[in-house]
This record gives sequence, structure tokens and C-alpha cells, in this order.
Amino acid sequence: MNLSLYKQMMKTNVKGIMSYAAGSAFYILLILGIYPSIAKNTGDFENMINSMPEGVLNAFGFENGFGSLEDFMSGEYYGLIFIIILSIFAVMLSTKLLAKLVDQGAMAYILSAPTTRAKVAFTQAAVLTTGLFIIMAVTTIAGLAGYVWMIGDEYDFHVSRFLFINLLGFLLFFAVSGISFFISAASNDEKKALSLSGMITFLFFSLDLIGKLSEKTEWLRNLSIFSLFRPGDIAGDSAETLKAALILSVIGLAAFLTGTLIFKKRDLPL
Repeated sequence: MNLSLYKQMMKTNVKGIMSYAAGSAFYILLILGIYPSIAKNTGDFENMINSMPEGVLNAFGFENGFGSLEDFMSGEYYGLIFIIILSIFAVMLSTKLLAKLVDQGAMAYILSAPTTRAKVAFTQAAVLTTGLFIIMAVTTIAGLAGYVWMIGDEYDFHVSRFLFINLLGFLLFFAVSGISFFISAASNDEKKALSLSGMITFLFFSLDLIGKLSEKTEWLRNLSIFSLFRPGDIAGDSAETLKAALILSVIGLAAFLTGTLIFKKRDLPL
């Protein structure tokens, strides 16, 4: 790793990273803030939920209803808003760290210093992963602090399940970031890299969403890495968390490594 480059890139991107972290923390605190009023009228909300098609409930993470605080959080936040925030972050920053620098000619300046392409790529991957870790850490801390501050002992809260949801969320977007990083490492054009990364991420999300709607389309989920992130199942203590974590870790590491190797060997525009 090139430590000076790492410090510079973190300094350049820290405001953007913290804005995503603040947005994620805000939403999770909002969810915690409204839960007590929801819990007091659980019957009415459960009747409303039960009247909706099963496929719709599965698609947006409400298959467990509002039986617990974790169920509510998995449906209201981790089922959609969380995925949107982290998807945008992963695609945008991965493109900015490599393809944008190549497109604008700044990469030639970076490589003119006494360093190697492999070190530059590894450093940029470290910046991307650090940013993702910061967002997830802030989200997790906000969730735990919000529970203590706004919920207390009034409602049960399984901390271990909440931590597993965030751990698997980190690994999901570690894999998404790795794939986007791979595309960015192979691209000379910022817009093309951004478009391709965005389309692939959206395709994965869409396949998972459509697969949840019906038993006939459920096979589509096997084509999407998003199917490995099932916050509703974790909240209900029925997910194969370790297996999913291992698969996502392997995908992320393989994508980052391949992207680094491609960036090391390919021709760059002058």
C-alpha cells in the first residue's frame, strides 16, 4: 500500500463518505424513533400487512410482519433504503477512485511518483473498503445508541441479530464494491464505467426482487448476489449467515484481486 496516497485519497473523499454514513444513521434512527408508536398499534398494522400479496411482502422484507424490533428494521430499512444508499456509494466511489482518474489524466501524475500500479490499485481498494467500513460502523453504532436512547427495555432487541445483519450488509457491499472496482480498473472512460457498474448492480437487485415475487420466478434469485443478504431471515434467526458471509467474502476478494491485476497489466492512455 502507498500510505501517502491512502491518506490523500481518504482526505479527499472523507466528506462524501461521512455524508453517506450520516444519511444511513439518520434513517435508522428515524426507524427506531417511530417503532414505539407502531408497536402500540401492532394489530392494525399486522392486519394491513396480512392483506397484502405474499410476493410483495417478501420483496420488501415484511414477510415476518412487525413481530419484533429487528423485523421492523429489516423491512423498513435494510430491505430497500439501506441497499439504495450503499449501492450508490459503492458504484460512485469505485468509479471515482480509478476510472475517473484515468479519464481525467490524473492517474499519470500519480504513477509518476515512485510507486507501482499494483500498489496504487491496492491503495484505492483500501480506500473504498475503509469508506464502506466507516458507513457500516456509523450505522451500527447509531442503531445501538438509538435503541438505548429511544427504546430502552420497553421492547426486546436481539443485539446479536442486529450485528449479523450489519456484518452481512458490509460483506454484500464489499462484493458489490469489488465488482464495481473491477469494472473501473478495466475502464478508461468514467461515464462508461459508472454506467456499467450501475447497470450490473441494478440487474442483481432486480433479479433478487423479481425472484421474491413468485415461486415461478424464485430461480432468478440464484443469479443475484443480493439474494445472499436476507435481513428478514436473520431477524427471524433462520438465515444461513456464515455460508452467505463466506460466499460474499470470496466474491469481493476475487473481484478486487482481479481488478488489481488487470490495472497492473493493461495499457493506460497517455
